[in-house]
Amino acid sequence: MSSVAAASPYALNPQLQPQILQLGAEQCPVLVLDQLLADSSTLLQQARQSQFSDVRSYLYPGVRAALPKAYVLEVLQALAPLVRQLYQIPPELKVQAGDCSFSLITKAPAGLKPMQRVPHFDTTDPYVFALLHYLDAGEHGGTGFFRQRSTGIDRVSDANKELYFNSLQQFVDAKGLADGYIQQGNEHFELYQALDYQPNRLLLYPGNLLHSGLVNPATDISAAIPGGRLTANLFIRFS
Repeated sequence: MSSVAAASPYALNPQLQPQILQLGAEQCPVLVLDQLLADSSTLLQQARQSQFSDVRSYLYPGVRAALPKAYVLEVLQALAPLVRQLYQIPPELKVQAGDCSFSLITKAPAGLKPMQRVPHFDTTDPYVFALLHYLDAGEHGGTGFFRQRSTGIDRVSDANKELYFNSLQQFVDAKGLADGYIQQGNEHFELYQALDYQPNRLLLYPGNLLHSGLVNPATDISAAIPGGRLTANLFIRFS
């Protein structure tokens, strides 16, 4: 992997050793990059100086702030070629950044909306990818990947989304949803892979994989920096 110019405050670690996991029924590649940045202190300082605001989303239970454009650009430029190769992206598709933000979980378990209590997917588009960069130095909950027990679905597409939602609705109608964050598997969802939170670790995965933060209410619900479950969340799309 080519390195980013050392003069940049967001330079990637030139010694990166990508780990590729094969997840789910389709053995979908998921990329893990430990110690992503050569020095994450500038990005952390940017987060401390940022103005966070509530998220108008039925999925994310917290507050967000804009990421530095220079950081987004460097991550995009460095990782897009690897993503093209790993996921066999058609060469005619152009890459572009989607929503990119610092994120902190702030919502108490009792205040969660229904869709914040189950695993979710970001899109059915197979060419949209989520990049999740863990930033806080504390101990926090990681990220889990799930499959729907009744259907076996772990990656939601246009072809199976109706089946997925119908099965979920039948379960909710019959048994309801447990309160709080999903931290393990339950009667409807199987947790088949959990990836730990490690400072300066980046996960990259298709946005249509069923996933959820494995939120620990004792350590993760805070707007403090440091102290909160601070992440940088980026989405990239090939179209």
